[in-house]
Amino acid sequence: MGQIGRRGLLAAAAGVLSMLAVTGDAAAAAPAGRRAPKRELRGMWLASVANRDWPSKAGLTADEQKAELLAHLDTAVRRRLNAVMFQVRPTADALWPSPYEPWSQYLTGVQGKDPGWDPLGTAVEEAHRRDLELHAWFNPYRVANHTDPSRLVASHPARVHPEWVLPYGGKLYYDPGLPEVRSFVQDAMMDAVQRYDIDAVHWDDYFYPYPVAGQVFDDDEAYARHGAGFPDRAAWRRDNTDRLVSEMAARIKAVKKKDRQVRFGISPFGVWRNASTDPLGSQTRAGVQTYDDLHADTRKWVKEGWIDYIVPQLYWNIGFAAADYATLLPWWADVARGTKVHLYAGEALYKAGDPAQPAAWQDPAELSRHLTLGKDYAEVRGHVFFSAKEVAADRIGAMDRVVADHYPDRVKPPN
Repeated sequence: MGQIGRRGLLAAAAGVLSMLAVTGDAAAAAPAGRRAPKRELRGMWLASVANRDWPSKAGLTADEQKAELLAHLDTAVRRRLNAVMFQVRPTADALWPSPYEPWSQYLTGVQGKDPGWDPLGTAVEEAHRRDLELHAWFNPYRVANHTDPSRLVASHPARVHPEWVLPYGGKLYYDPGLPEVRSFVQDAMMDAVQRYDIDAVHWDDYFYPYPVAGQVFDDDEAYARHGAGFPDRAAWRRDNTDRLVSEMAARIKAVKKKDRQVRFGISPFGVWRNASTDPLGSQTRAGVQTYDDLHADTRKWVKEGWIDYIVPQLYWNIGFAAADYATLLPWWADVARGTKVHLYAGEALYKAGDPAQPAAWQDPAELSRHLTLGKDYAEVRGHVFFSAKEVAADRIGAMDRVVADHYPDRVKPPN
């Protein structure tokens, strides 16, 4: 039987299992002849940067903030999801009482001001109470969505160490080429790993910043100090990102929780390289390639097994000419095949019903078709939706359709 035939049988089997699904502990006690549902990750991102999802605005009372947070967790349960990627370090700040970085301005409107409660601690406790995994989402290098260091609280590490910071594209970033920066941002994130019962460390797609036309990321000084032995600056930058990933992976694995290991996952931009650039790349014509533009060798991290899961942001519709979802999903499945790294697809729920998007995104069934396609590939172990605000509001019913078609019951995440 050919590959397509095997995948067809797998998809049919997955459909049968979904109809027979039972949930939670009942799955373990399923009667003879009835199989437990297949484990899969069903996640949503909960973004705090610029008050994107939560809190709805800065300056709410502690009780109002808590109520909004719990409402998002309840929405995840109602949608039969099982994981929340909660952004707890959006801009070199913290949504927990960190000894390394200030309280986030997105809580109170004032960077460094104590909100009067612990959002990360509450999120972990309340997520687990609802049988949701809580993945703590960190942004490693973004310092501010502006270029004025004087707007940062005086004690901010970026003001204490101005030599760590570079302006670019209207924002401030820590310089990834400095070993002391890599060590510091790891320390800041590891504080949360060691203190809280999080299920995973989660990073998004920001390593070196996305290219901005006419601007230069001025890391000349770091390159002069640390770039010897590399064929060019791009290779040195990729090595810096590799070091960040591999070092953080080792530090996470060294933390022993009483009943499990904290996992490490990354959600990169969906195109590693176009095939026209590299024969190992995808048959796409993307304007950004993570390997070349963000200096992030995302394919290598999977092949080396440095991470536990990868969530490529496959934010395009099926049939989109430059980056077809139906081209990229099998490409990533091939990358993950034969590794121990779980593949989850990042889904652009935020595009559904947006009048600025192509016609495909006006169809409530587009995202459901993504999940149907995913059943053809055993490597696809789940999907994550961007983001919480749209999971709740569901502008045109695209999330309703996903739940109706694919999530008849709640299931547990993959082991």
